[in-house]
Amino acid sequence: MVLSGFEPKALWEHFEKITSIPHCSGNEEQLADHLLSYARDKNLEADKDKNGNVVIRIPATKGHEKAPTVVLQGHMDMVCEKNSDVDHDFSKDALDLEVKEGWVTAKGTTLGADNGIGLAAALTFAEENEYVHGPLEILCTVDEEVGLTGAGKLEAGFVKGKIMLNLDSEEIGEVYIGCAGGGDSVIKLPLTFTDAPAGTKRFLLKVTGLRGGHSGIDISEQRGNALKILTRILLRLVRTQPCHLAGINGGNKRNAIAREAEAELYVLDTAVDEVKEIIGEEKEYISAELGGREHDLAIGLEPAGEKAQKVMDAGTQMKALNLLEGIPHGVHAMSYDIENLVETSNNLATVGTSENEMVICTSTRSSISSALGALRETIRSISELAGAQIDIEEAYPGWKPNLDSNLLAVVKKVHKEQFGKEPEMKAIHAGLECGIIGEKFPGMDMISIGPWIEHPHSPEERVNIESVGTFWKLLTAVLEELA
Repeated sequence: MVLSGFEPKALWEHFEKITSIPHCSGNEEQLADHLLSYARDKNLEADKDKNGNVVIRIPATKGHEKAPTVVLQGHMDMVCEKNSDVDHDFSKDALDLEVKEGWVTAKGTTLGADNGIGLAAALTFAEENEYVHGPLEILCTVDEEVGLTGAGKLEAGFVKGKIMLNLDSEEIGEVYIGCAGGGDSVIKLPLTFTDAPAGTKRFLLKVTGLRGGHSGIDISEQRGNALKILTRILLRLVRTQPCHLAGINGGNKRNAIAREAEAELYVLDTAVDEVKEIIGEEKEYISAELGGREHDLAIGLEPAGEKAQKVMDAGTQMKALNLLEGIPHGVHAMSYDIENLVETSNNLATVGTSENEMVICTSTRSSISSALGALRETIRSISELAGAQIDIEEAYPGWKPNLDSNLLAVVKKVHKEQFGKEPEMKAIHAGLECGIIGEKFPGMDMISIGPWIEHPHSPEERVNIESVGTFWKLLTAVLEELA
């Protein structure tokens, strides 16, 4: 085992096992089967609903059977992102783990500590007998990363507890008590193609090397978006040079900032040198604008093998590029009530080009439902001005903080006893399942905690080993207090 020797031992063993099982969003069946098999081996009651969500019930420590049932909640799916030069098949390959200077990461791919560490912690209570707790329900949901749809399909009675510890936060010493709501929009722009002009050659314009990251948590860092950078360069090129666009593709996940993007471009042979010079200039400008946020940005024009020479006609080309330029990306508004909290944002997430249309996906978030709706209507207007159709998918709810929560009072008390100070209370600009579960199970008293995880949703994702021990210490003490 790569992770042997770390404490708590059972937690790390569970996590390493989870990383060996494919569990991208939409492909959690193998992990669900593992959880159910594990429960059977431990003679624990377990259920799986028709949507793939799993619950495992762990009896109370002897003498604490009358304590309130506590739900330990996490999600089974992970964001599957990898660097383009990494040979990894998420549908069958185990993650290639490594330990670096006190952190666990995966070589060239996402790690799935979001939310594998949370699941591993919950499962450890079925493994260890030394910790005091009342009755526990481990709730493992599907498809959290693609819209919290597993939580949204939970049925009444699937869990009985009225106290819930969501184990999907990523900062140690902080307790999350609220989150943003959000929703996706899918934009479809019809495309018209024509023959590429005589004397042009086919190239691929590629933007690579960006950090990417979580479209909620990392959006305030103003990291580069490969789709926005590519669009900016293309607009300058087509407005000044004999260039003809055949297609744009980029981004992989709706909730990840686009790290890579490429355009298929036909360039008049006599203009290639000028095009390369413009690309070089734009790279210098963009690198300076991004400053220290991005160190590995690469923008290159590569000759490509010949294929059917079809390009967008002039009108279609400008509609496509102006649409991509007009769609907002990044922080739209900051909260007036909570310092340094992003209130509203949008992520230009993915773009794909087919024979007759361009499909664009955006992900919008806000802690204020009316602001969420307003920004999505702005995106609708921009899309319709370009002649595109837009499908605004149903939003998932946010989670309003409850400062009078009994569970929060317990967590604050225990944290001060264990670590000498109360935790910092925060809301997060991301979609935690607490908002949906709170709607599904009225009266649920909830908080969210977790260890220190950096750069989720990108191949830079890593979890701090020492913080996992701290997280475990708090979790076990809170459960003992509740018992």
